[in-house]
Amino acid sequence: MLKNTHDFLQAKQDGGKLSLATCYDYTFARLLSETPLDAILVGDSAAMVMHGHPSTLYATVEMMRAHTEAVVRGAPSKFVIADMPFLSFRKGIPAALDTARQLMTTGAQAVKLEGVEGHEDVIERLVQSGVPVMGHLGLQPQSVHAYGGYRVQGRSEDSAEAILRQAKTLEALGAFAVVLECIPGTLACEITSALRIPTIGIGAGPQCDGQILVLHDLLGLNRDFQPKFARRFLCGANAVLDALERFDHEVKAGTFPSHEETYA
Repeated sequence: MLKNTHDFLQAKQDGGKLSLATCYDYTFARLLSETPLDAILVGDSAAMVMHGHPSTLYATVEMMRAHTEAVVRGAPSKFVIADMPFLSFRKGIPAALDTARQLMTTGAQAVKLEGVEGHEDVIERLVQSGVPVMGHLGLQPQSVHAYGGYRVQGRSEDSAEAILRQAKTLEALGAFAVVLECIPGTLACEITSALRIPTIGIGAGPQCDGQILVLHDLLGLNRDFQPKFARRFLCGANAVLDALERFDHEVKAGTFPSHEETYA
């Protein structure tokens, strides 16, 4: 388990692998606090997973602050990173600093933002202001409409070179790590070798310095969604449905609650 950004860098130097998962609420955060996972990301995927929106574009600063507060309460000993939502860091340095302040004062130890081109000054100012910044390259869900859908990035030579260049820029600006999403494994390996800061993969192959998955994906809680890279480590949806069916059966059979579950 990591305590600060220096631990991220040390983990890469030591050749260790980092494990991260998203989380959005107090109950799951309490469970994650009992695991050896290295860090938690309060992702803007909360807009989709928790609120049913079609994309992460619907996440707001207020939404992210509320989810971050809940996660920090549930896992106070974990390293928590909070996503900066769509356009919140593209409105200039003052607006970006205010967003970071709101997320950091909930107890998050770092923020994550997508891309680098066009807001290099924002990243630099955040870092200079004492805000640890995690980057995010490759498939950037906040740019889904620009991509024309959720598509693997970096397959062409020009695209691969651009992502590698952006990764190096993030490192130069002071980012402590970078998420690489949905890019070819060979490109992720090249970027990982080129950087001193760790790479965290999601759909980017095994050569990254760490891996992250959406908690609900790895628990198999969404039966309608299973991208290629999201291995289900539990058939959670089936387990939940089975429990609810047994509850329904025992209520209607009159076997719940039992004598032992009834106050005298």
